[in-house]
Amino acid sequence: MKILMVHNRYRSTAPSGENRVVDQESEALTAAGHTVRHFERHSDDIEDWTTLKKATLPARVVWSRTSRQDLVRELFRHRPDVVHIHNTFPLLSPSVLYACRLAAVPVVITLHNYKLLCASGDFFRDGDVCHDCAGGNPVPGVLHRCYRGSALATATTVLNTRGHRRSWRDLVSAYVFISESQRRLMSGMDFDPERTFVKHNMVPYDGPVVGDLAAPRRQVSYVGRLDAAKGAPLLMQGWDAYRASAGDDALRLVIAGGGPMLDEVTAWAAERPSVELRGLMSKAEVFELIGESRAVVLPSAWEETFGLVVVEAMAVGVPPLASGHGSFPDLISDGVDGALFEPGDPASLGKLLLDVDADPERYAELGRQARSTYETHHQVDRNVEQLLEIYRFAVANPVTITRR
Repeated sequence: MKILMVHNRYRSTAPSGENRVVDQESEALTAAGHTVRHFERHSDDIEDWTTLKKATLPARVVWSRTSRQDLVRELFRHRPDVVHIHNTFPLLSPSVLYACRLAAVPVVITLHNYKLLCASGDFFRDGDVCHDCAGGNPVPGVLHRCYRGSALATATTVLNTRGHRRSWRDLVSAYVFISESQRRLMSGMDFDPERTFVKHNMVPYDGPVVGDLAAPRRQVSYVGRLDAAKGAPLLMQGWDAYRASAGDDALRLVIAGGGPMLDEVTAWAAERPSVELRGLMSKAEVFELIGESRAVVLPSAWEETFGLVVVEAMAVGVPPLASGHGSFPDLISDGVDGALFEPGDPASLGKLLLDVDADPERYAELGRQARSTYETHHQVDRNVEQLLEIYRFAVANPVTITRR
């Protein structure tokens, strides 16, 4: 099959799980014998634009004539069987949908976030979950300046999504949600249910599992962005709650990552000998850290559409400890291959950490079951076949456009 991946790459200063997913799916499809090409734009390029060109960015977000023209040429030159769109913001715009219609190539889109309904893309505002725009009315988001604290930027984002609402519903042959919870939360888009699919993100891993490694150290780890949505405040509060009740020979916490709360987390960790900061790490280093840990903590305050770190921990054979909302209950069977705690509750997280400390054998068994879950549900070959089935559906069932 000939596949064209369409993606606006995120800034290199903010490591992106979406970029990784695009690369991993492309590599796996190529390894399976399919032809994969890329049509991309890079947000990094905006830094080199002139001031005058930067002033045109809001208009380009809503409609990029250049992207449409360039994609049309690409489609007629290489004639892919299917176009797989991942991200169109900010440089591609929904104009790429019209390029695909002109070339009569079916479109599959993976929805990585909640952007089509939520200006910030995460249903998260002022430190808490927010569903004010989930029904399809974007006005609350504009009033609260939910995208980068700017009324103009938020309005532009809303025009990009709400203004093209019919396009997103009429010009796409198949929608891929990355968790069942995401599909439920995005029901306000009113997509044709027969064209919606759930396929988890691909998480390749062929390294050693805990059973092949030395016994995990007396530590738990956190891997991810240090910000409010990812739960950095809850991580700190939950750790303090745990340490207040723990004995002298207690667990340590190792934190890998960076982000807007790095300075705050660094200051907090400096006063706590039980906490170690390692900064940004390579993927190989992340897997090594996970393998050294008794458990991995995922305290996300927003309802994550998918948890890459959940599945990465499972791949290594380490149980994830996660907030009990968003995609996490879809991925983790509580008490079987990981554990869930009450979202936003430091005491609940602290209590769970005490249990990890007190019962290492139980969590070793959860880790073994986590590895079994990975082998059953998250192997690359199975994921590739799911993706190909969606492509085949889109090719066999292209949308019929009714012009009004």
